[in-house]
Amino acid sequence: MDQQRIARFTRAGVADAEVSAHPFATEDGLGLNLTRFRRADCDDVVLLVHGLTTSSDMYMMPEHTNLVTFLHDAGFGDVWALDFRMSGRFPYNAETHRHDLDDVALYDHPAALAELRRHIGDRRVHVIAHCLGSVSFSMALFAGTVTGITSLTCNSVSLTPRTPTWSKIKLGYGPALMEYVLGPCQIDPRYGEAPALTRGWMLAKAVAPFHRSCDEPACHMLSFMWGGGKPIFSHDKMSPVTHGRLPDLFGACNVHYYRHIHKMVKAGRAVKYDRRAPAHADLPDDYLAGAASVATPILFLTGDRNHVFTDSNIVCHRLLESTTPGLHELAVLPGYGHQDPFMGANVDAEVFPQVLDFLKRKAG
Repeated sequence: MDQQRIARFTRAGVADAEVSAHPFATEDGLGLNLTRFRRADCDDVVLLVHGLTTSSDMYMMPEHTNLVTFLHDAGFGDVWALDFRMSGRFPYNAETHRHDLDDVALYDHPAALAELRRHIGDRRVHVIAHCLGSVSFSMALFAGTVTGITSLTCNSVSLTPRTPTWSKIKLGYGPALMEYVLGPCQIDPRYGEAPALTRGWMLAKAVAPFHRSCDEPACHMLSFMWGGGKPIFSHDKMSPVTHGRLPDLFGACNVHYYRHIHKMVKAGRAVKYDRRAPAHADLPDDYLAGAASVATPILFLTGDRNHVFTDSNIVCHRLLESTTPGLHELAVLPGYGHQDPFMGANVDAEVFPQVLDFLKRKAG
């Protein structure tokens, strides 16, 4: 399939399903959206949550068997995909703001679950999340802002973010450098396509020599934005079509989120960004403090070539195993990195069956 023929924000990857949009608003005034893909009624509903700079598009890509279609074929006929404030389908990441992951845990995920429940009632809900979608949804679950979750699958990272040394340096100094020196409050993987001699174009040109694994500028920028000097996926796992579509599949990233991630990395666990913020007074300072009371089973996924959050999920599984033995599970994916467990060319054969097995065992 020619990437030039795949429209941006397309839903063409999901056939033979009734598709409907369900917009909703958060208490802090943002408009978000749920997309429902219903092929058949099912007692077990699946909610898909993207990561920062991506969107629901990562779960319905037409160039390979995507997760929505895979779940439909496996008998999970009612699948929903969330676009929250970090989604590349919204303009929020390209705006000047001070949103953090506490906002997502407090406002976005509870509002999404409320809208979901309005349509499905008390049916069982299984959540599959990626990257900062995993972190923020885990925060919401462990803080109690969302309840009634039957199972949770977290890819790459959850409540114990860990990064390579170079990434720690970028997380620590990058936000101030971008906001107060270079100018924009966000980094965009499409800077390589910016007009010549603009700040974004110059940043893309400066980054390119350090990423020689391919000749795609968006891939170089994504490695700079998230990778510890290496790509955010294993190139041999990705379809050339997907690799060519990176500018369509990833959007801008507001750098303030990095400050919260940096604080978590330094703490070794998910913590509140600002303990003095009145709006977040009901959230825990340490999201793992009440881990013993969380009964939702979690499947921790991670590639063994994860150059973004390294062994974060291995460490998180080990920590929770000491608190609630036997409740949670870990799956290490050989040859995979950070993004490719959901976007790779052969994930329907190499990754999704492990997720499906977990879902079936936790379903009714």
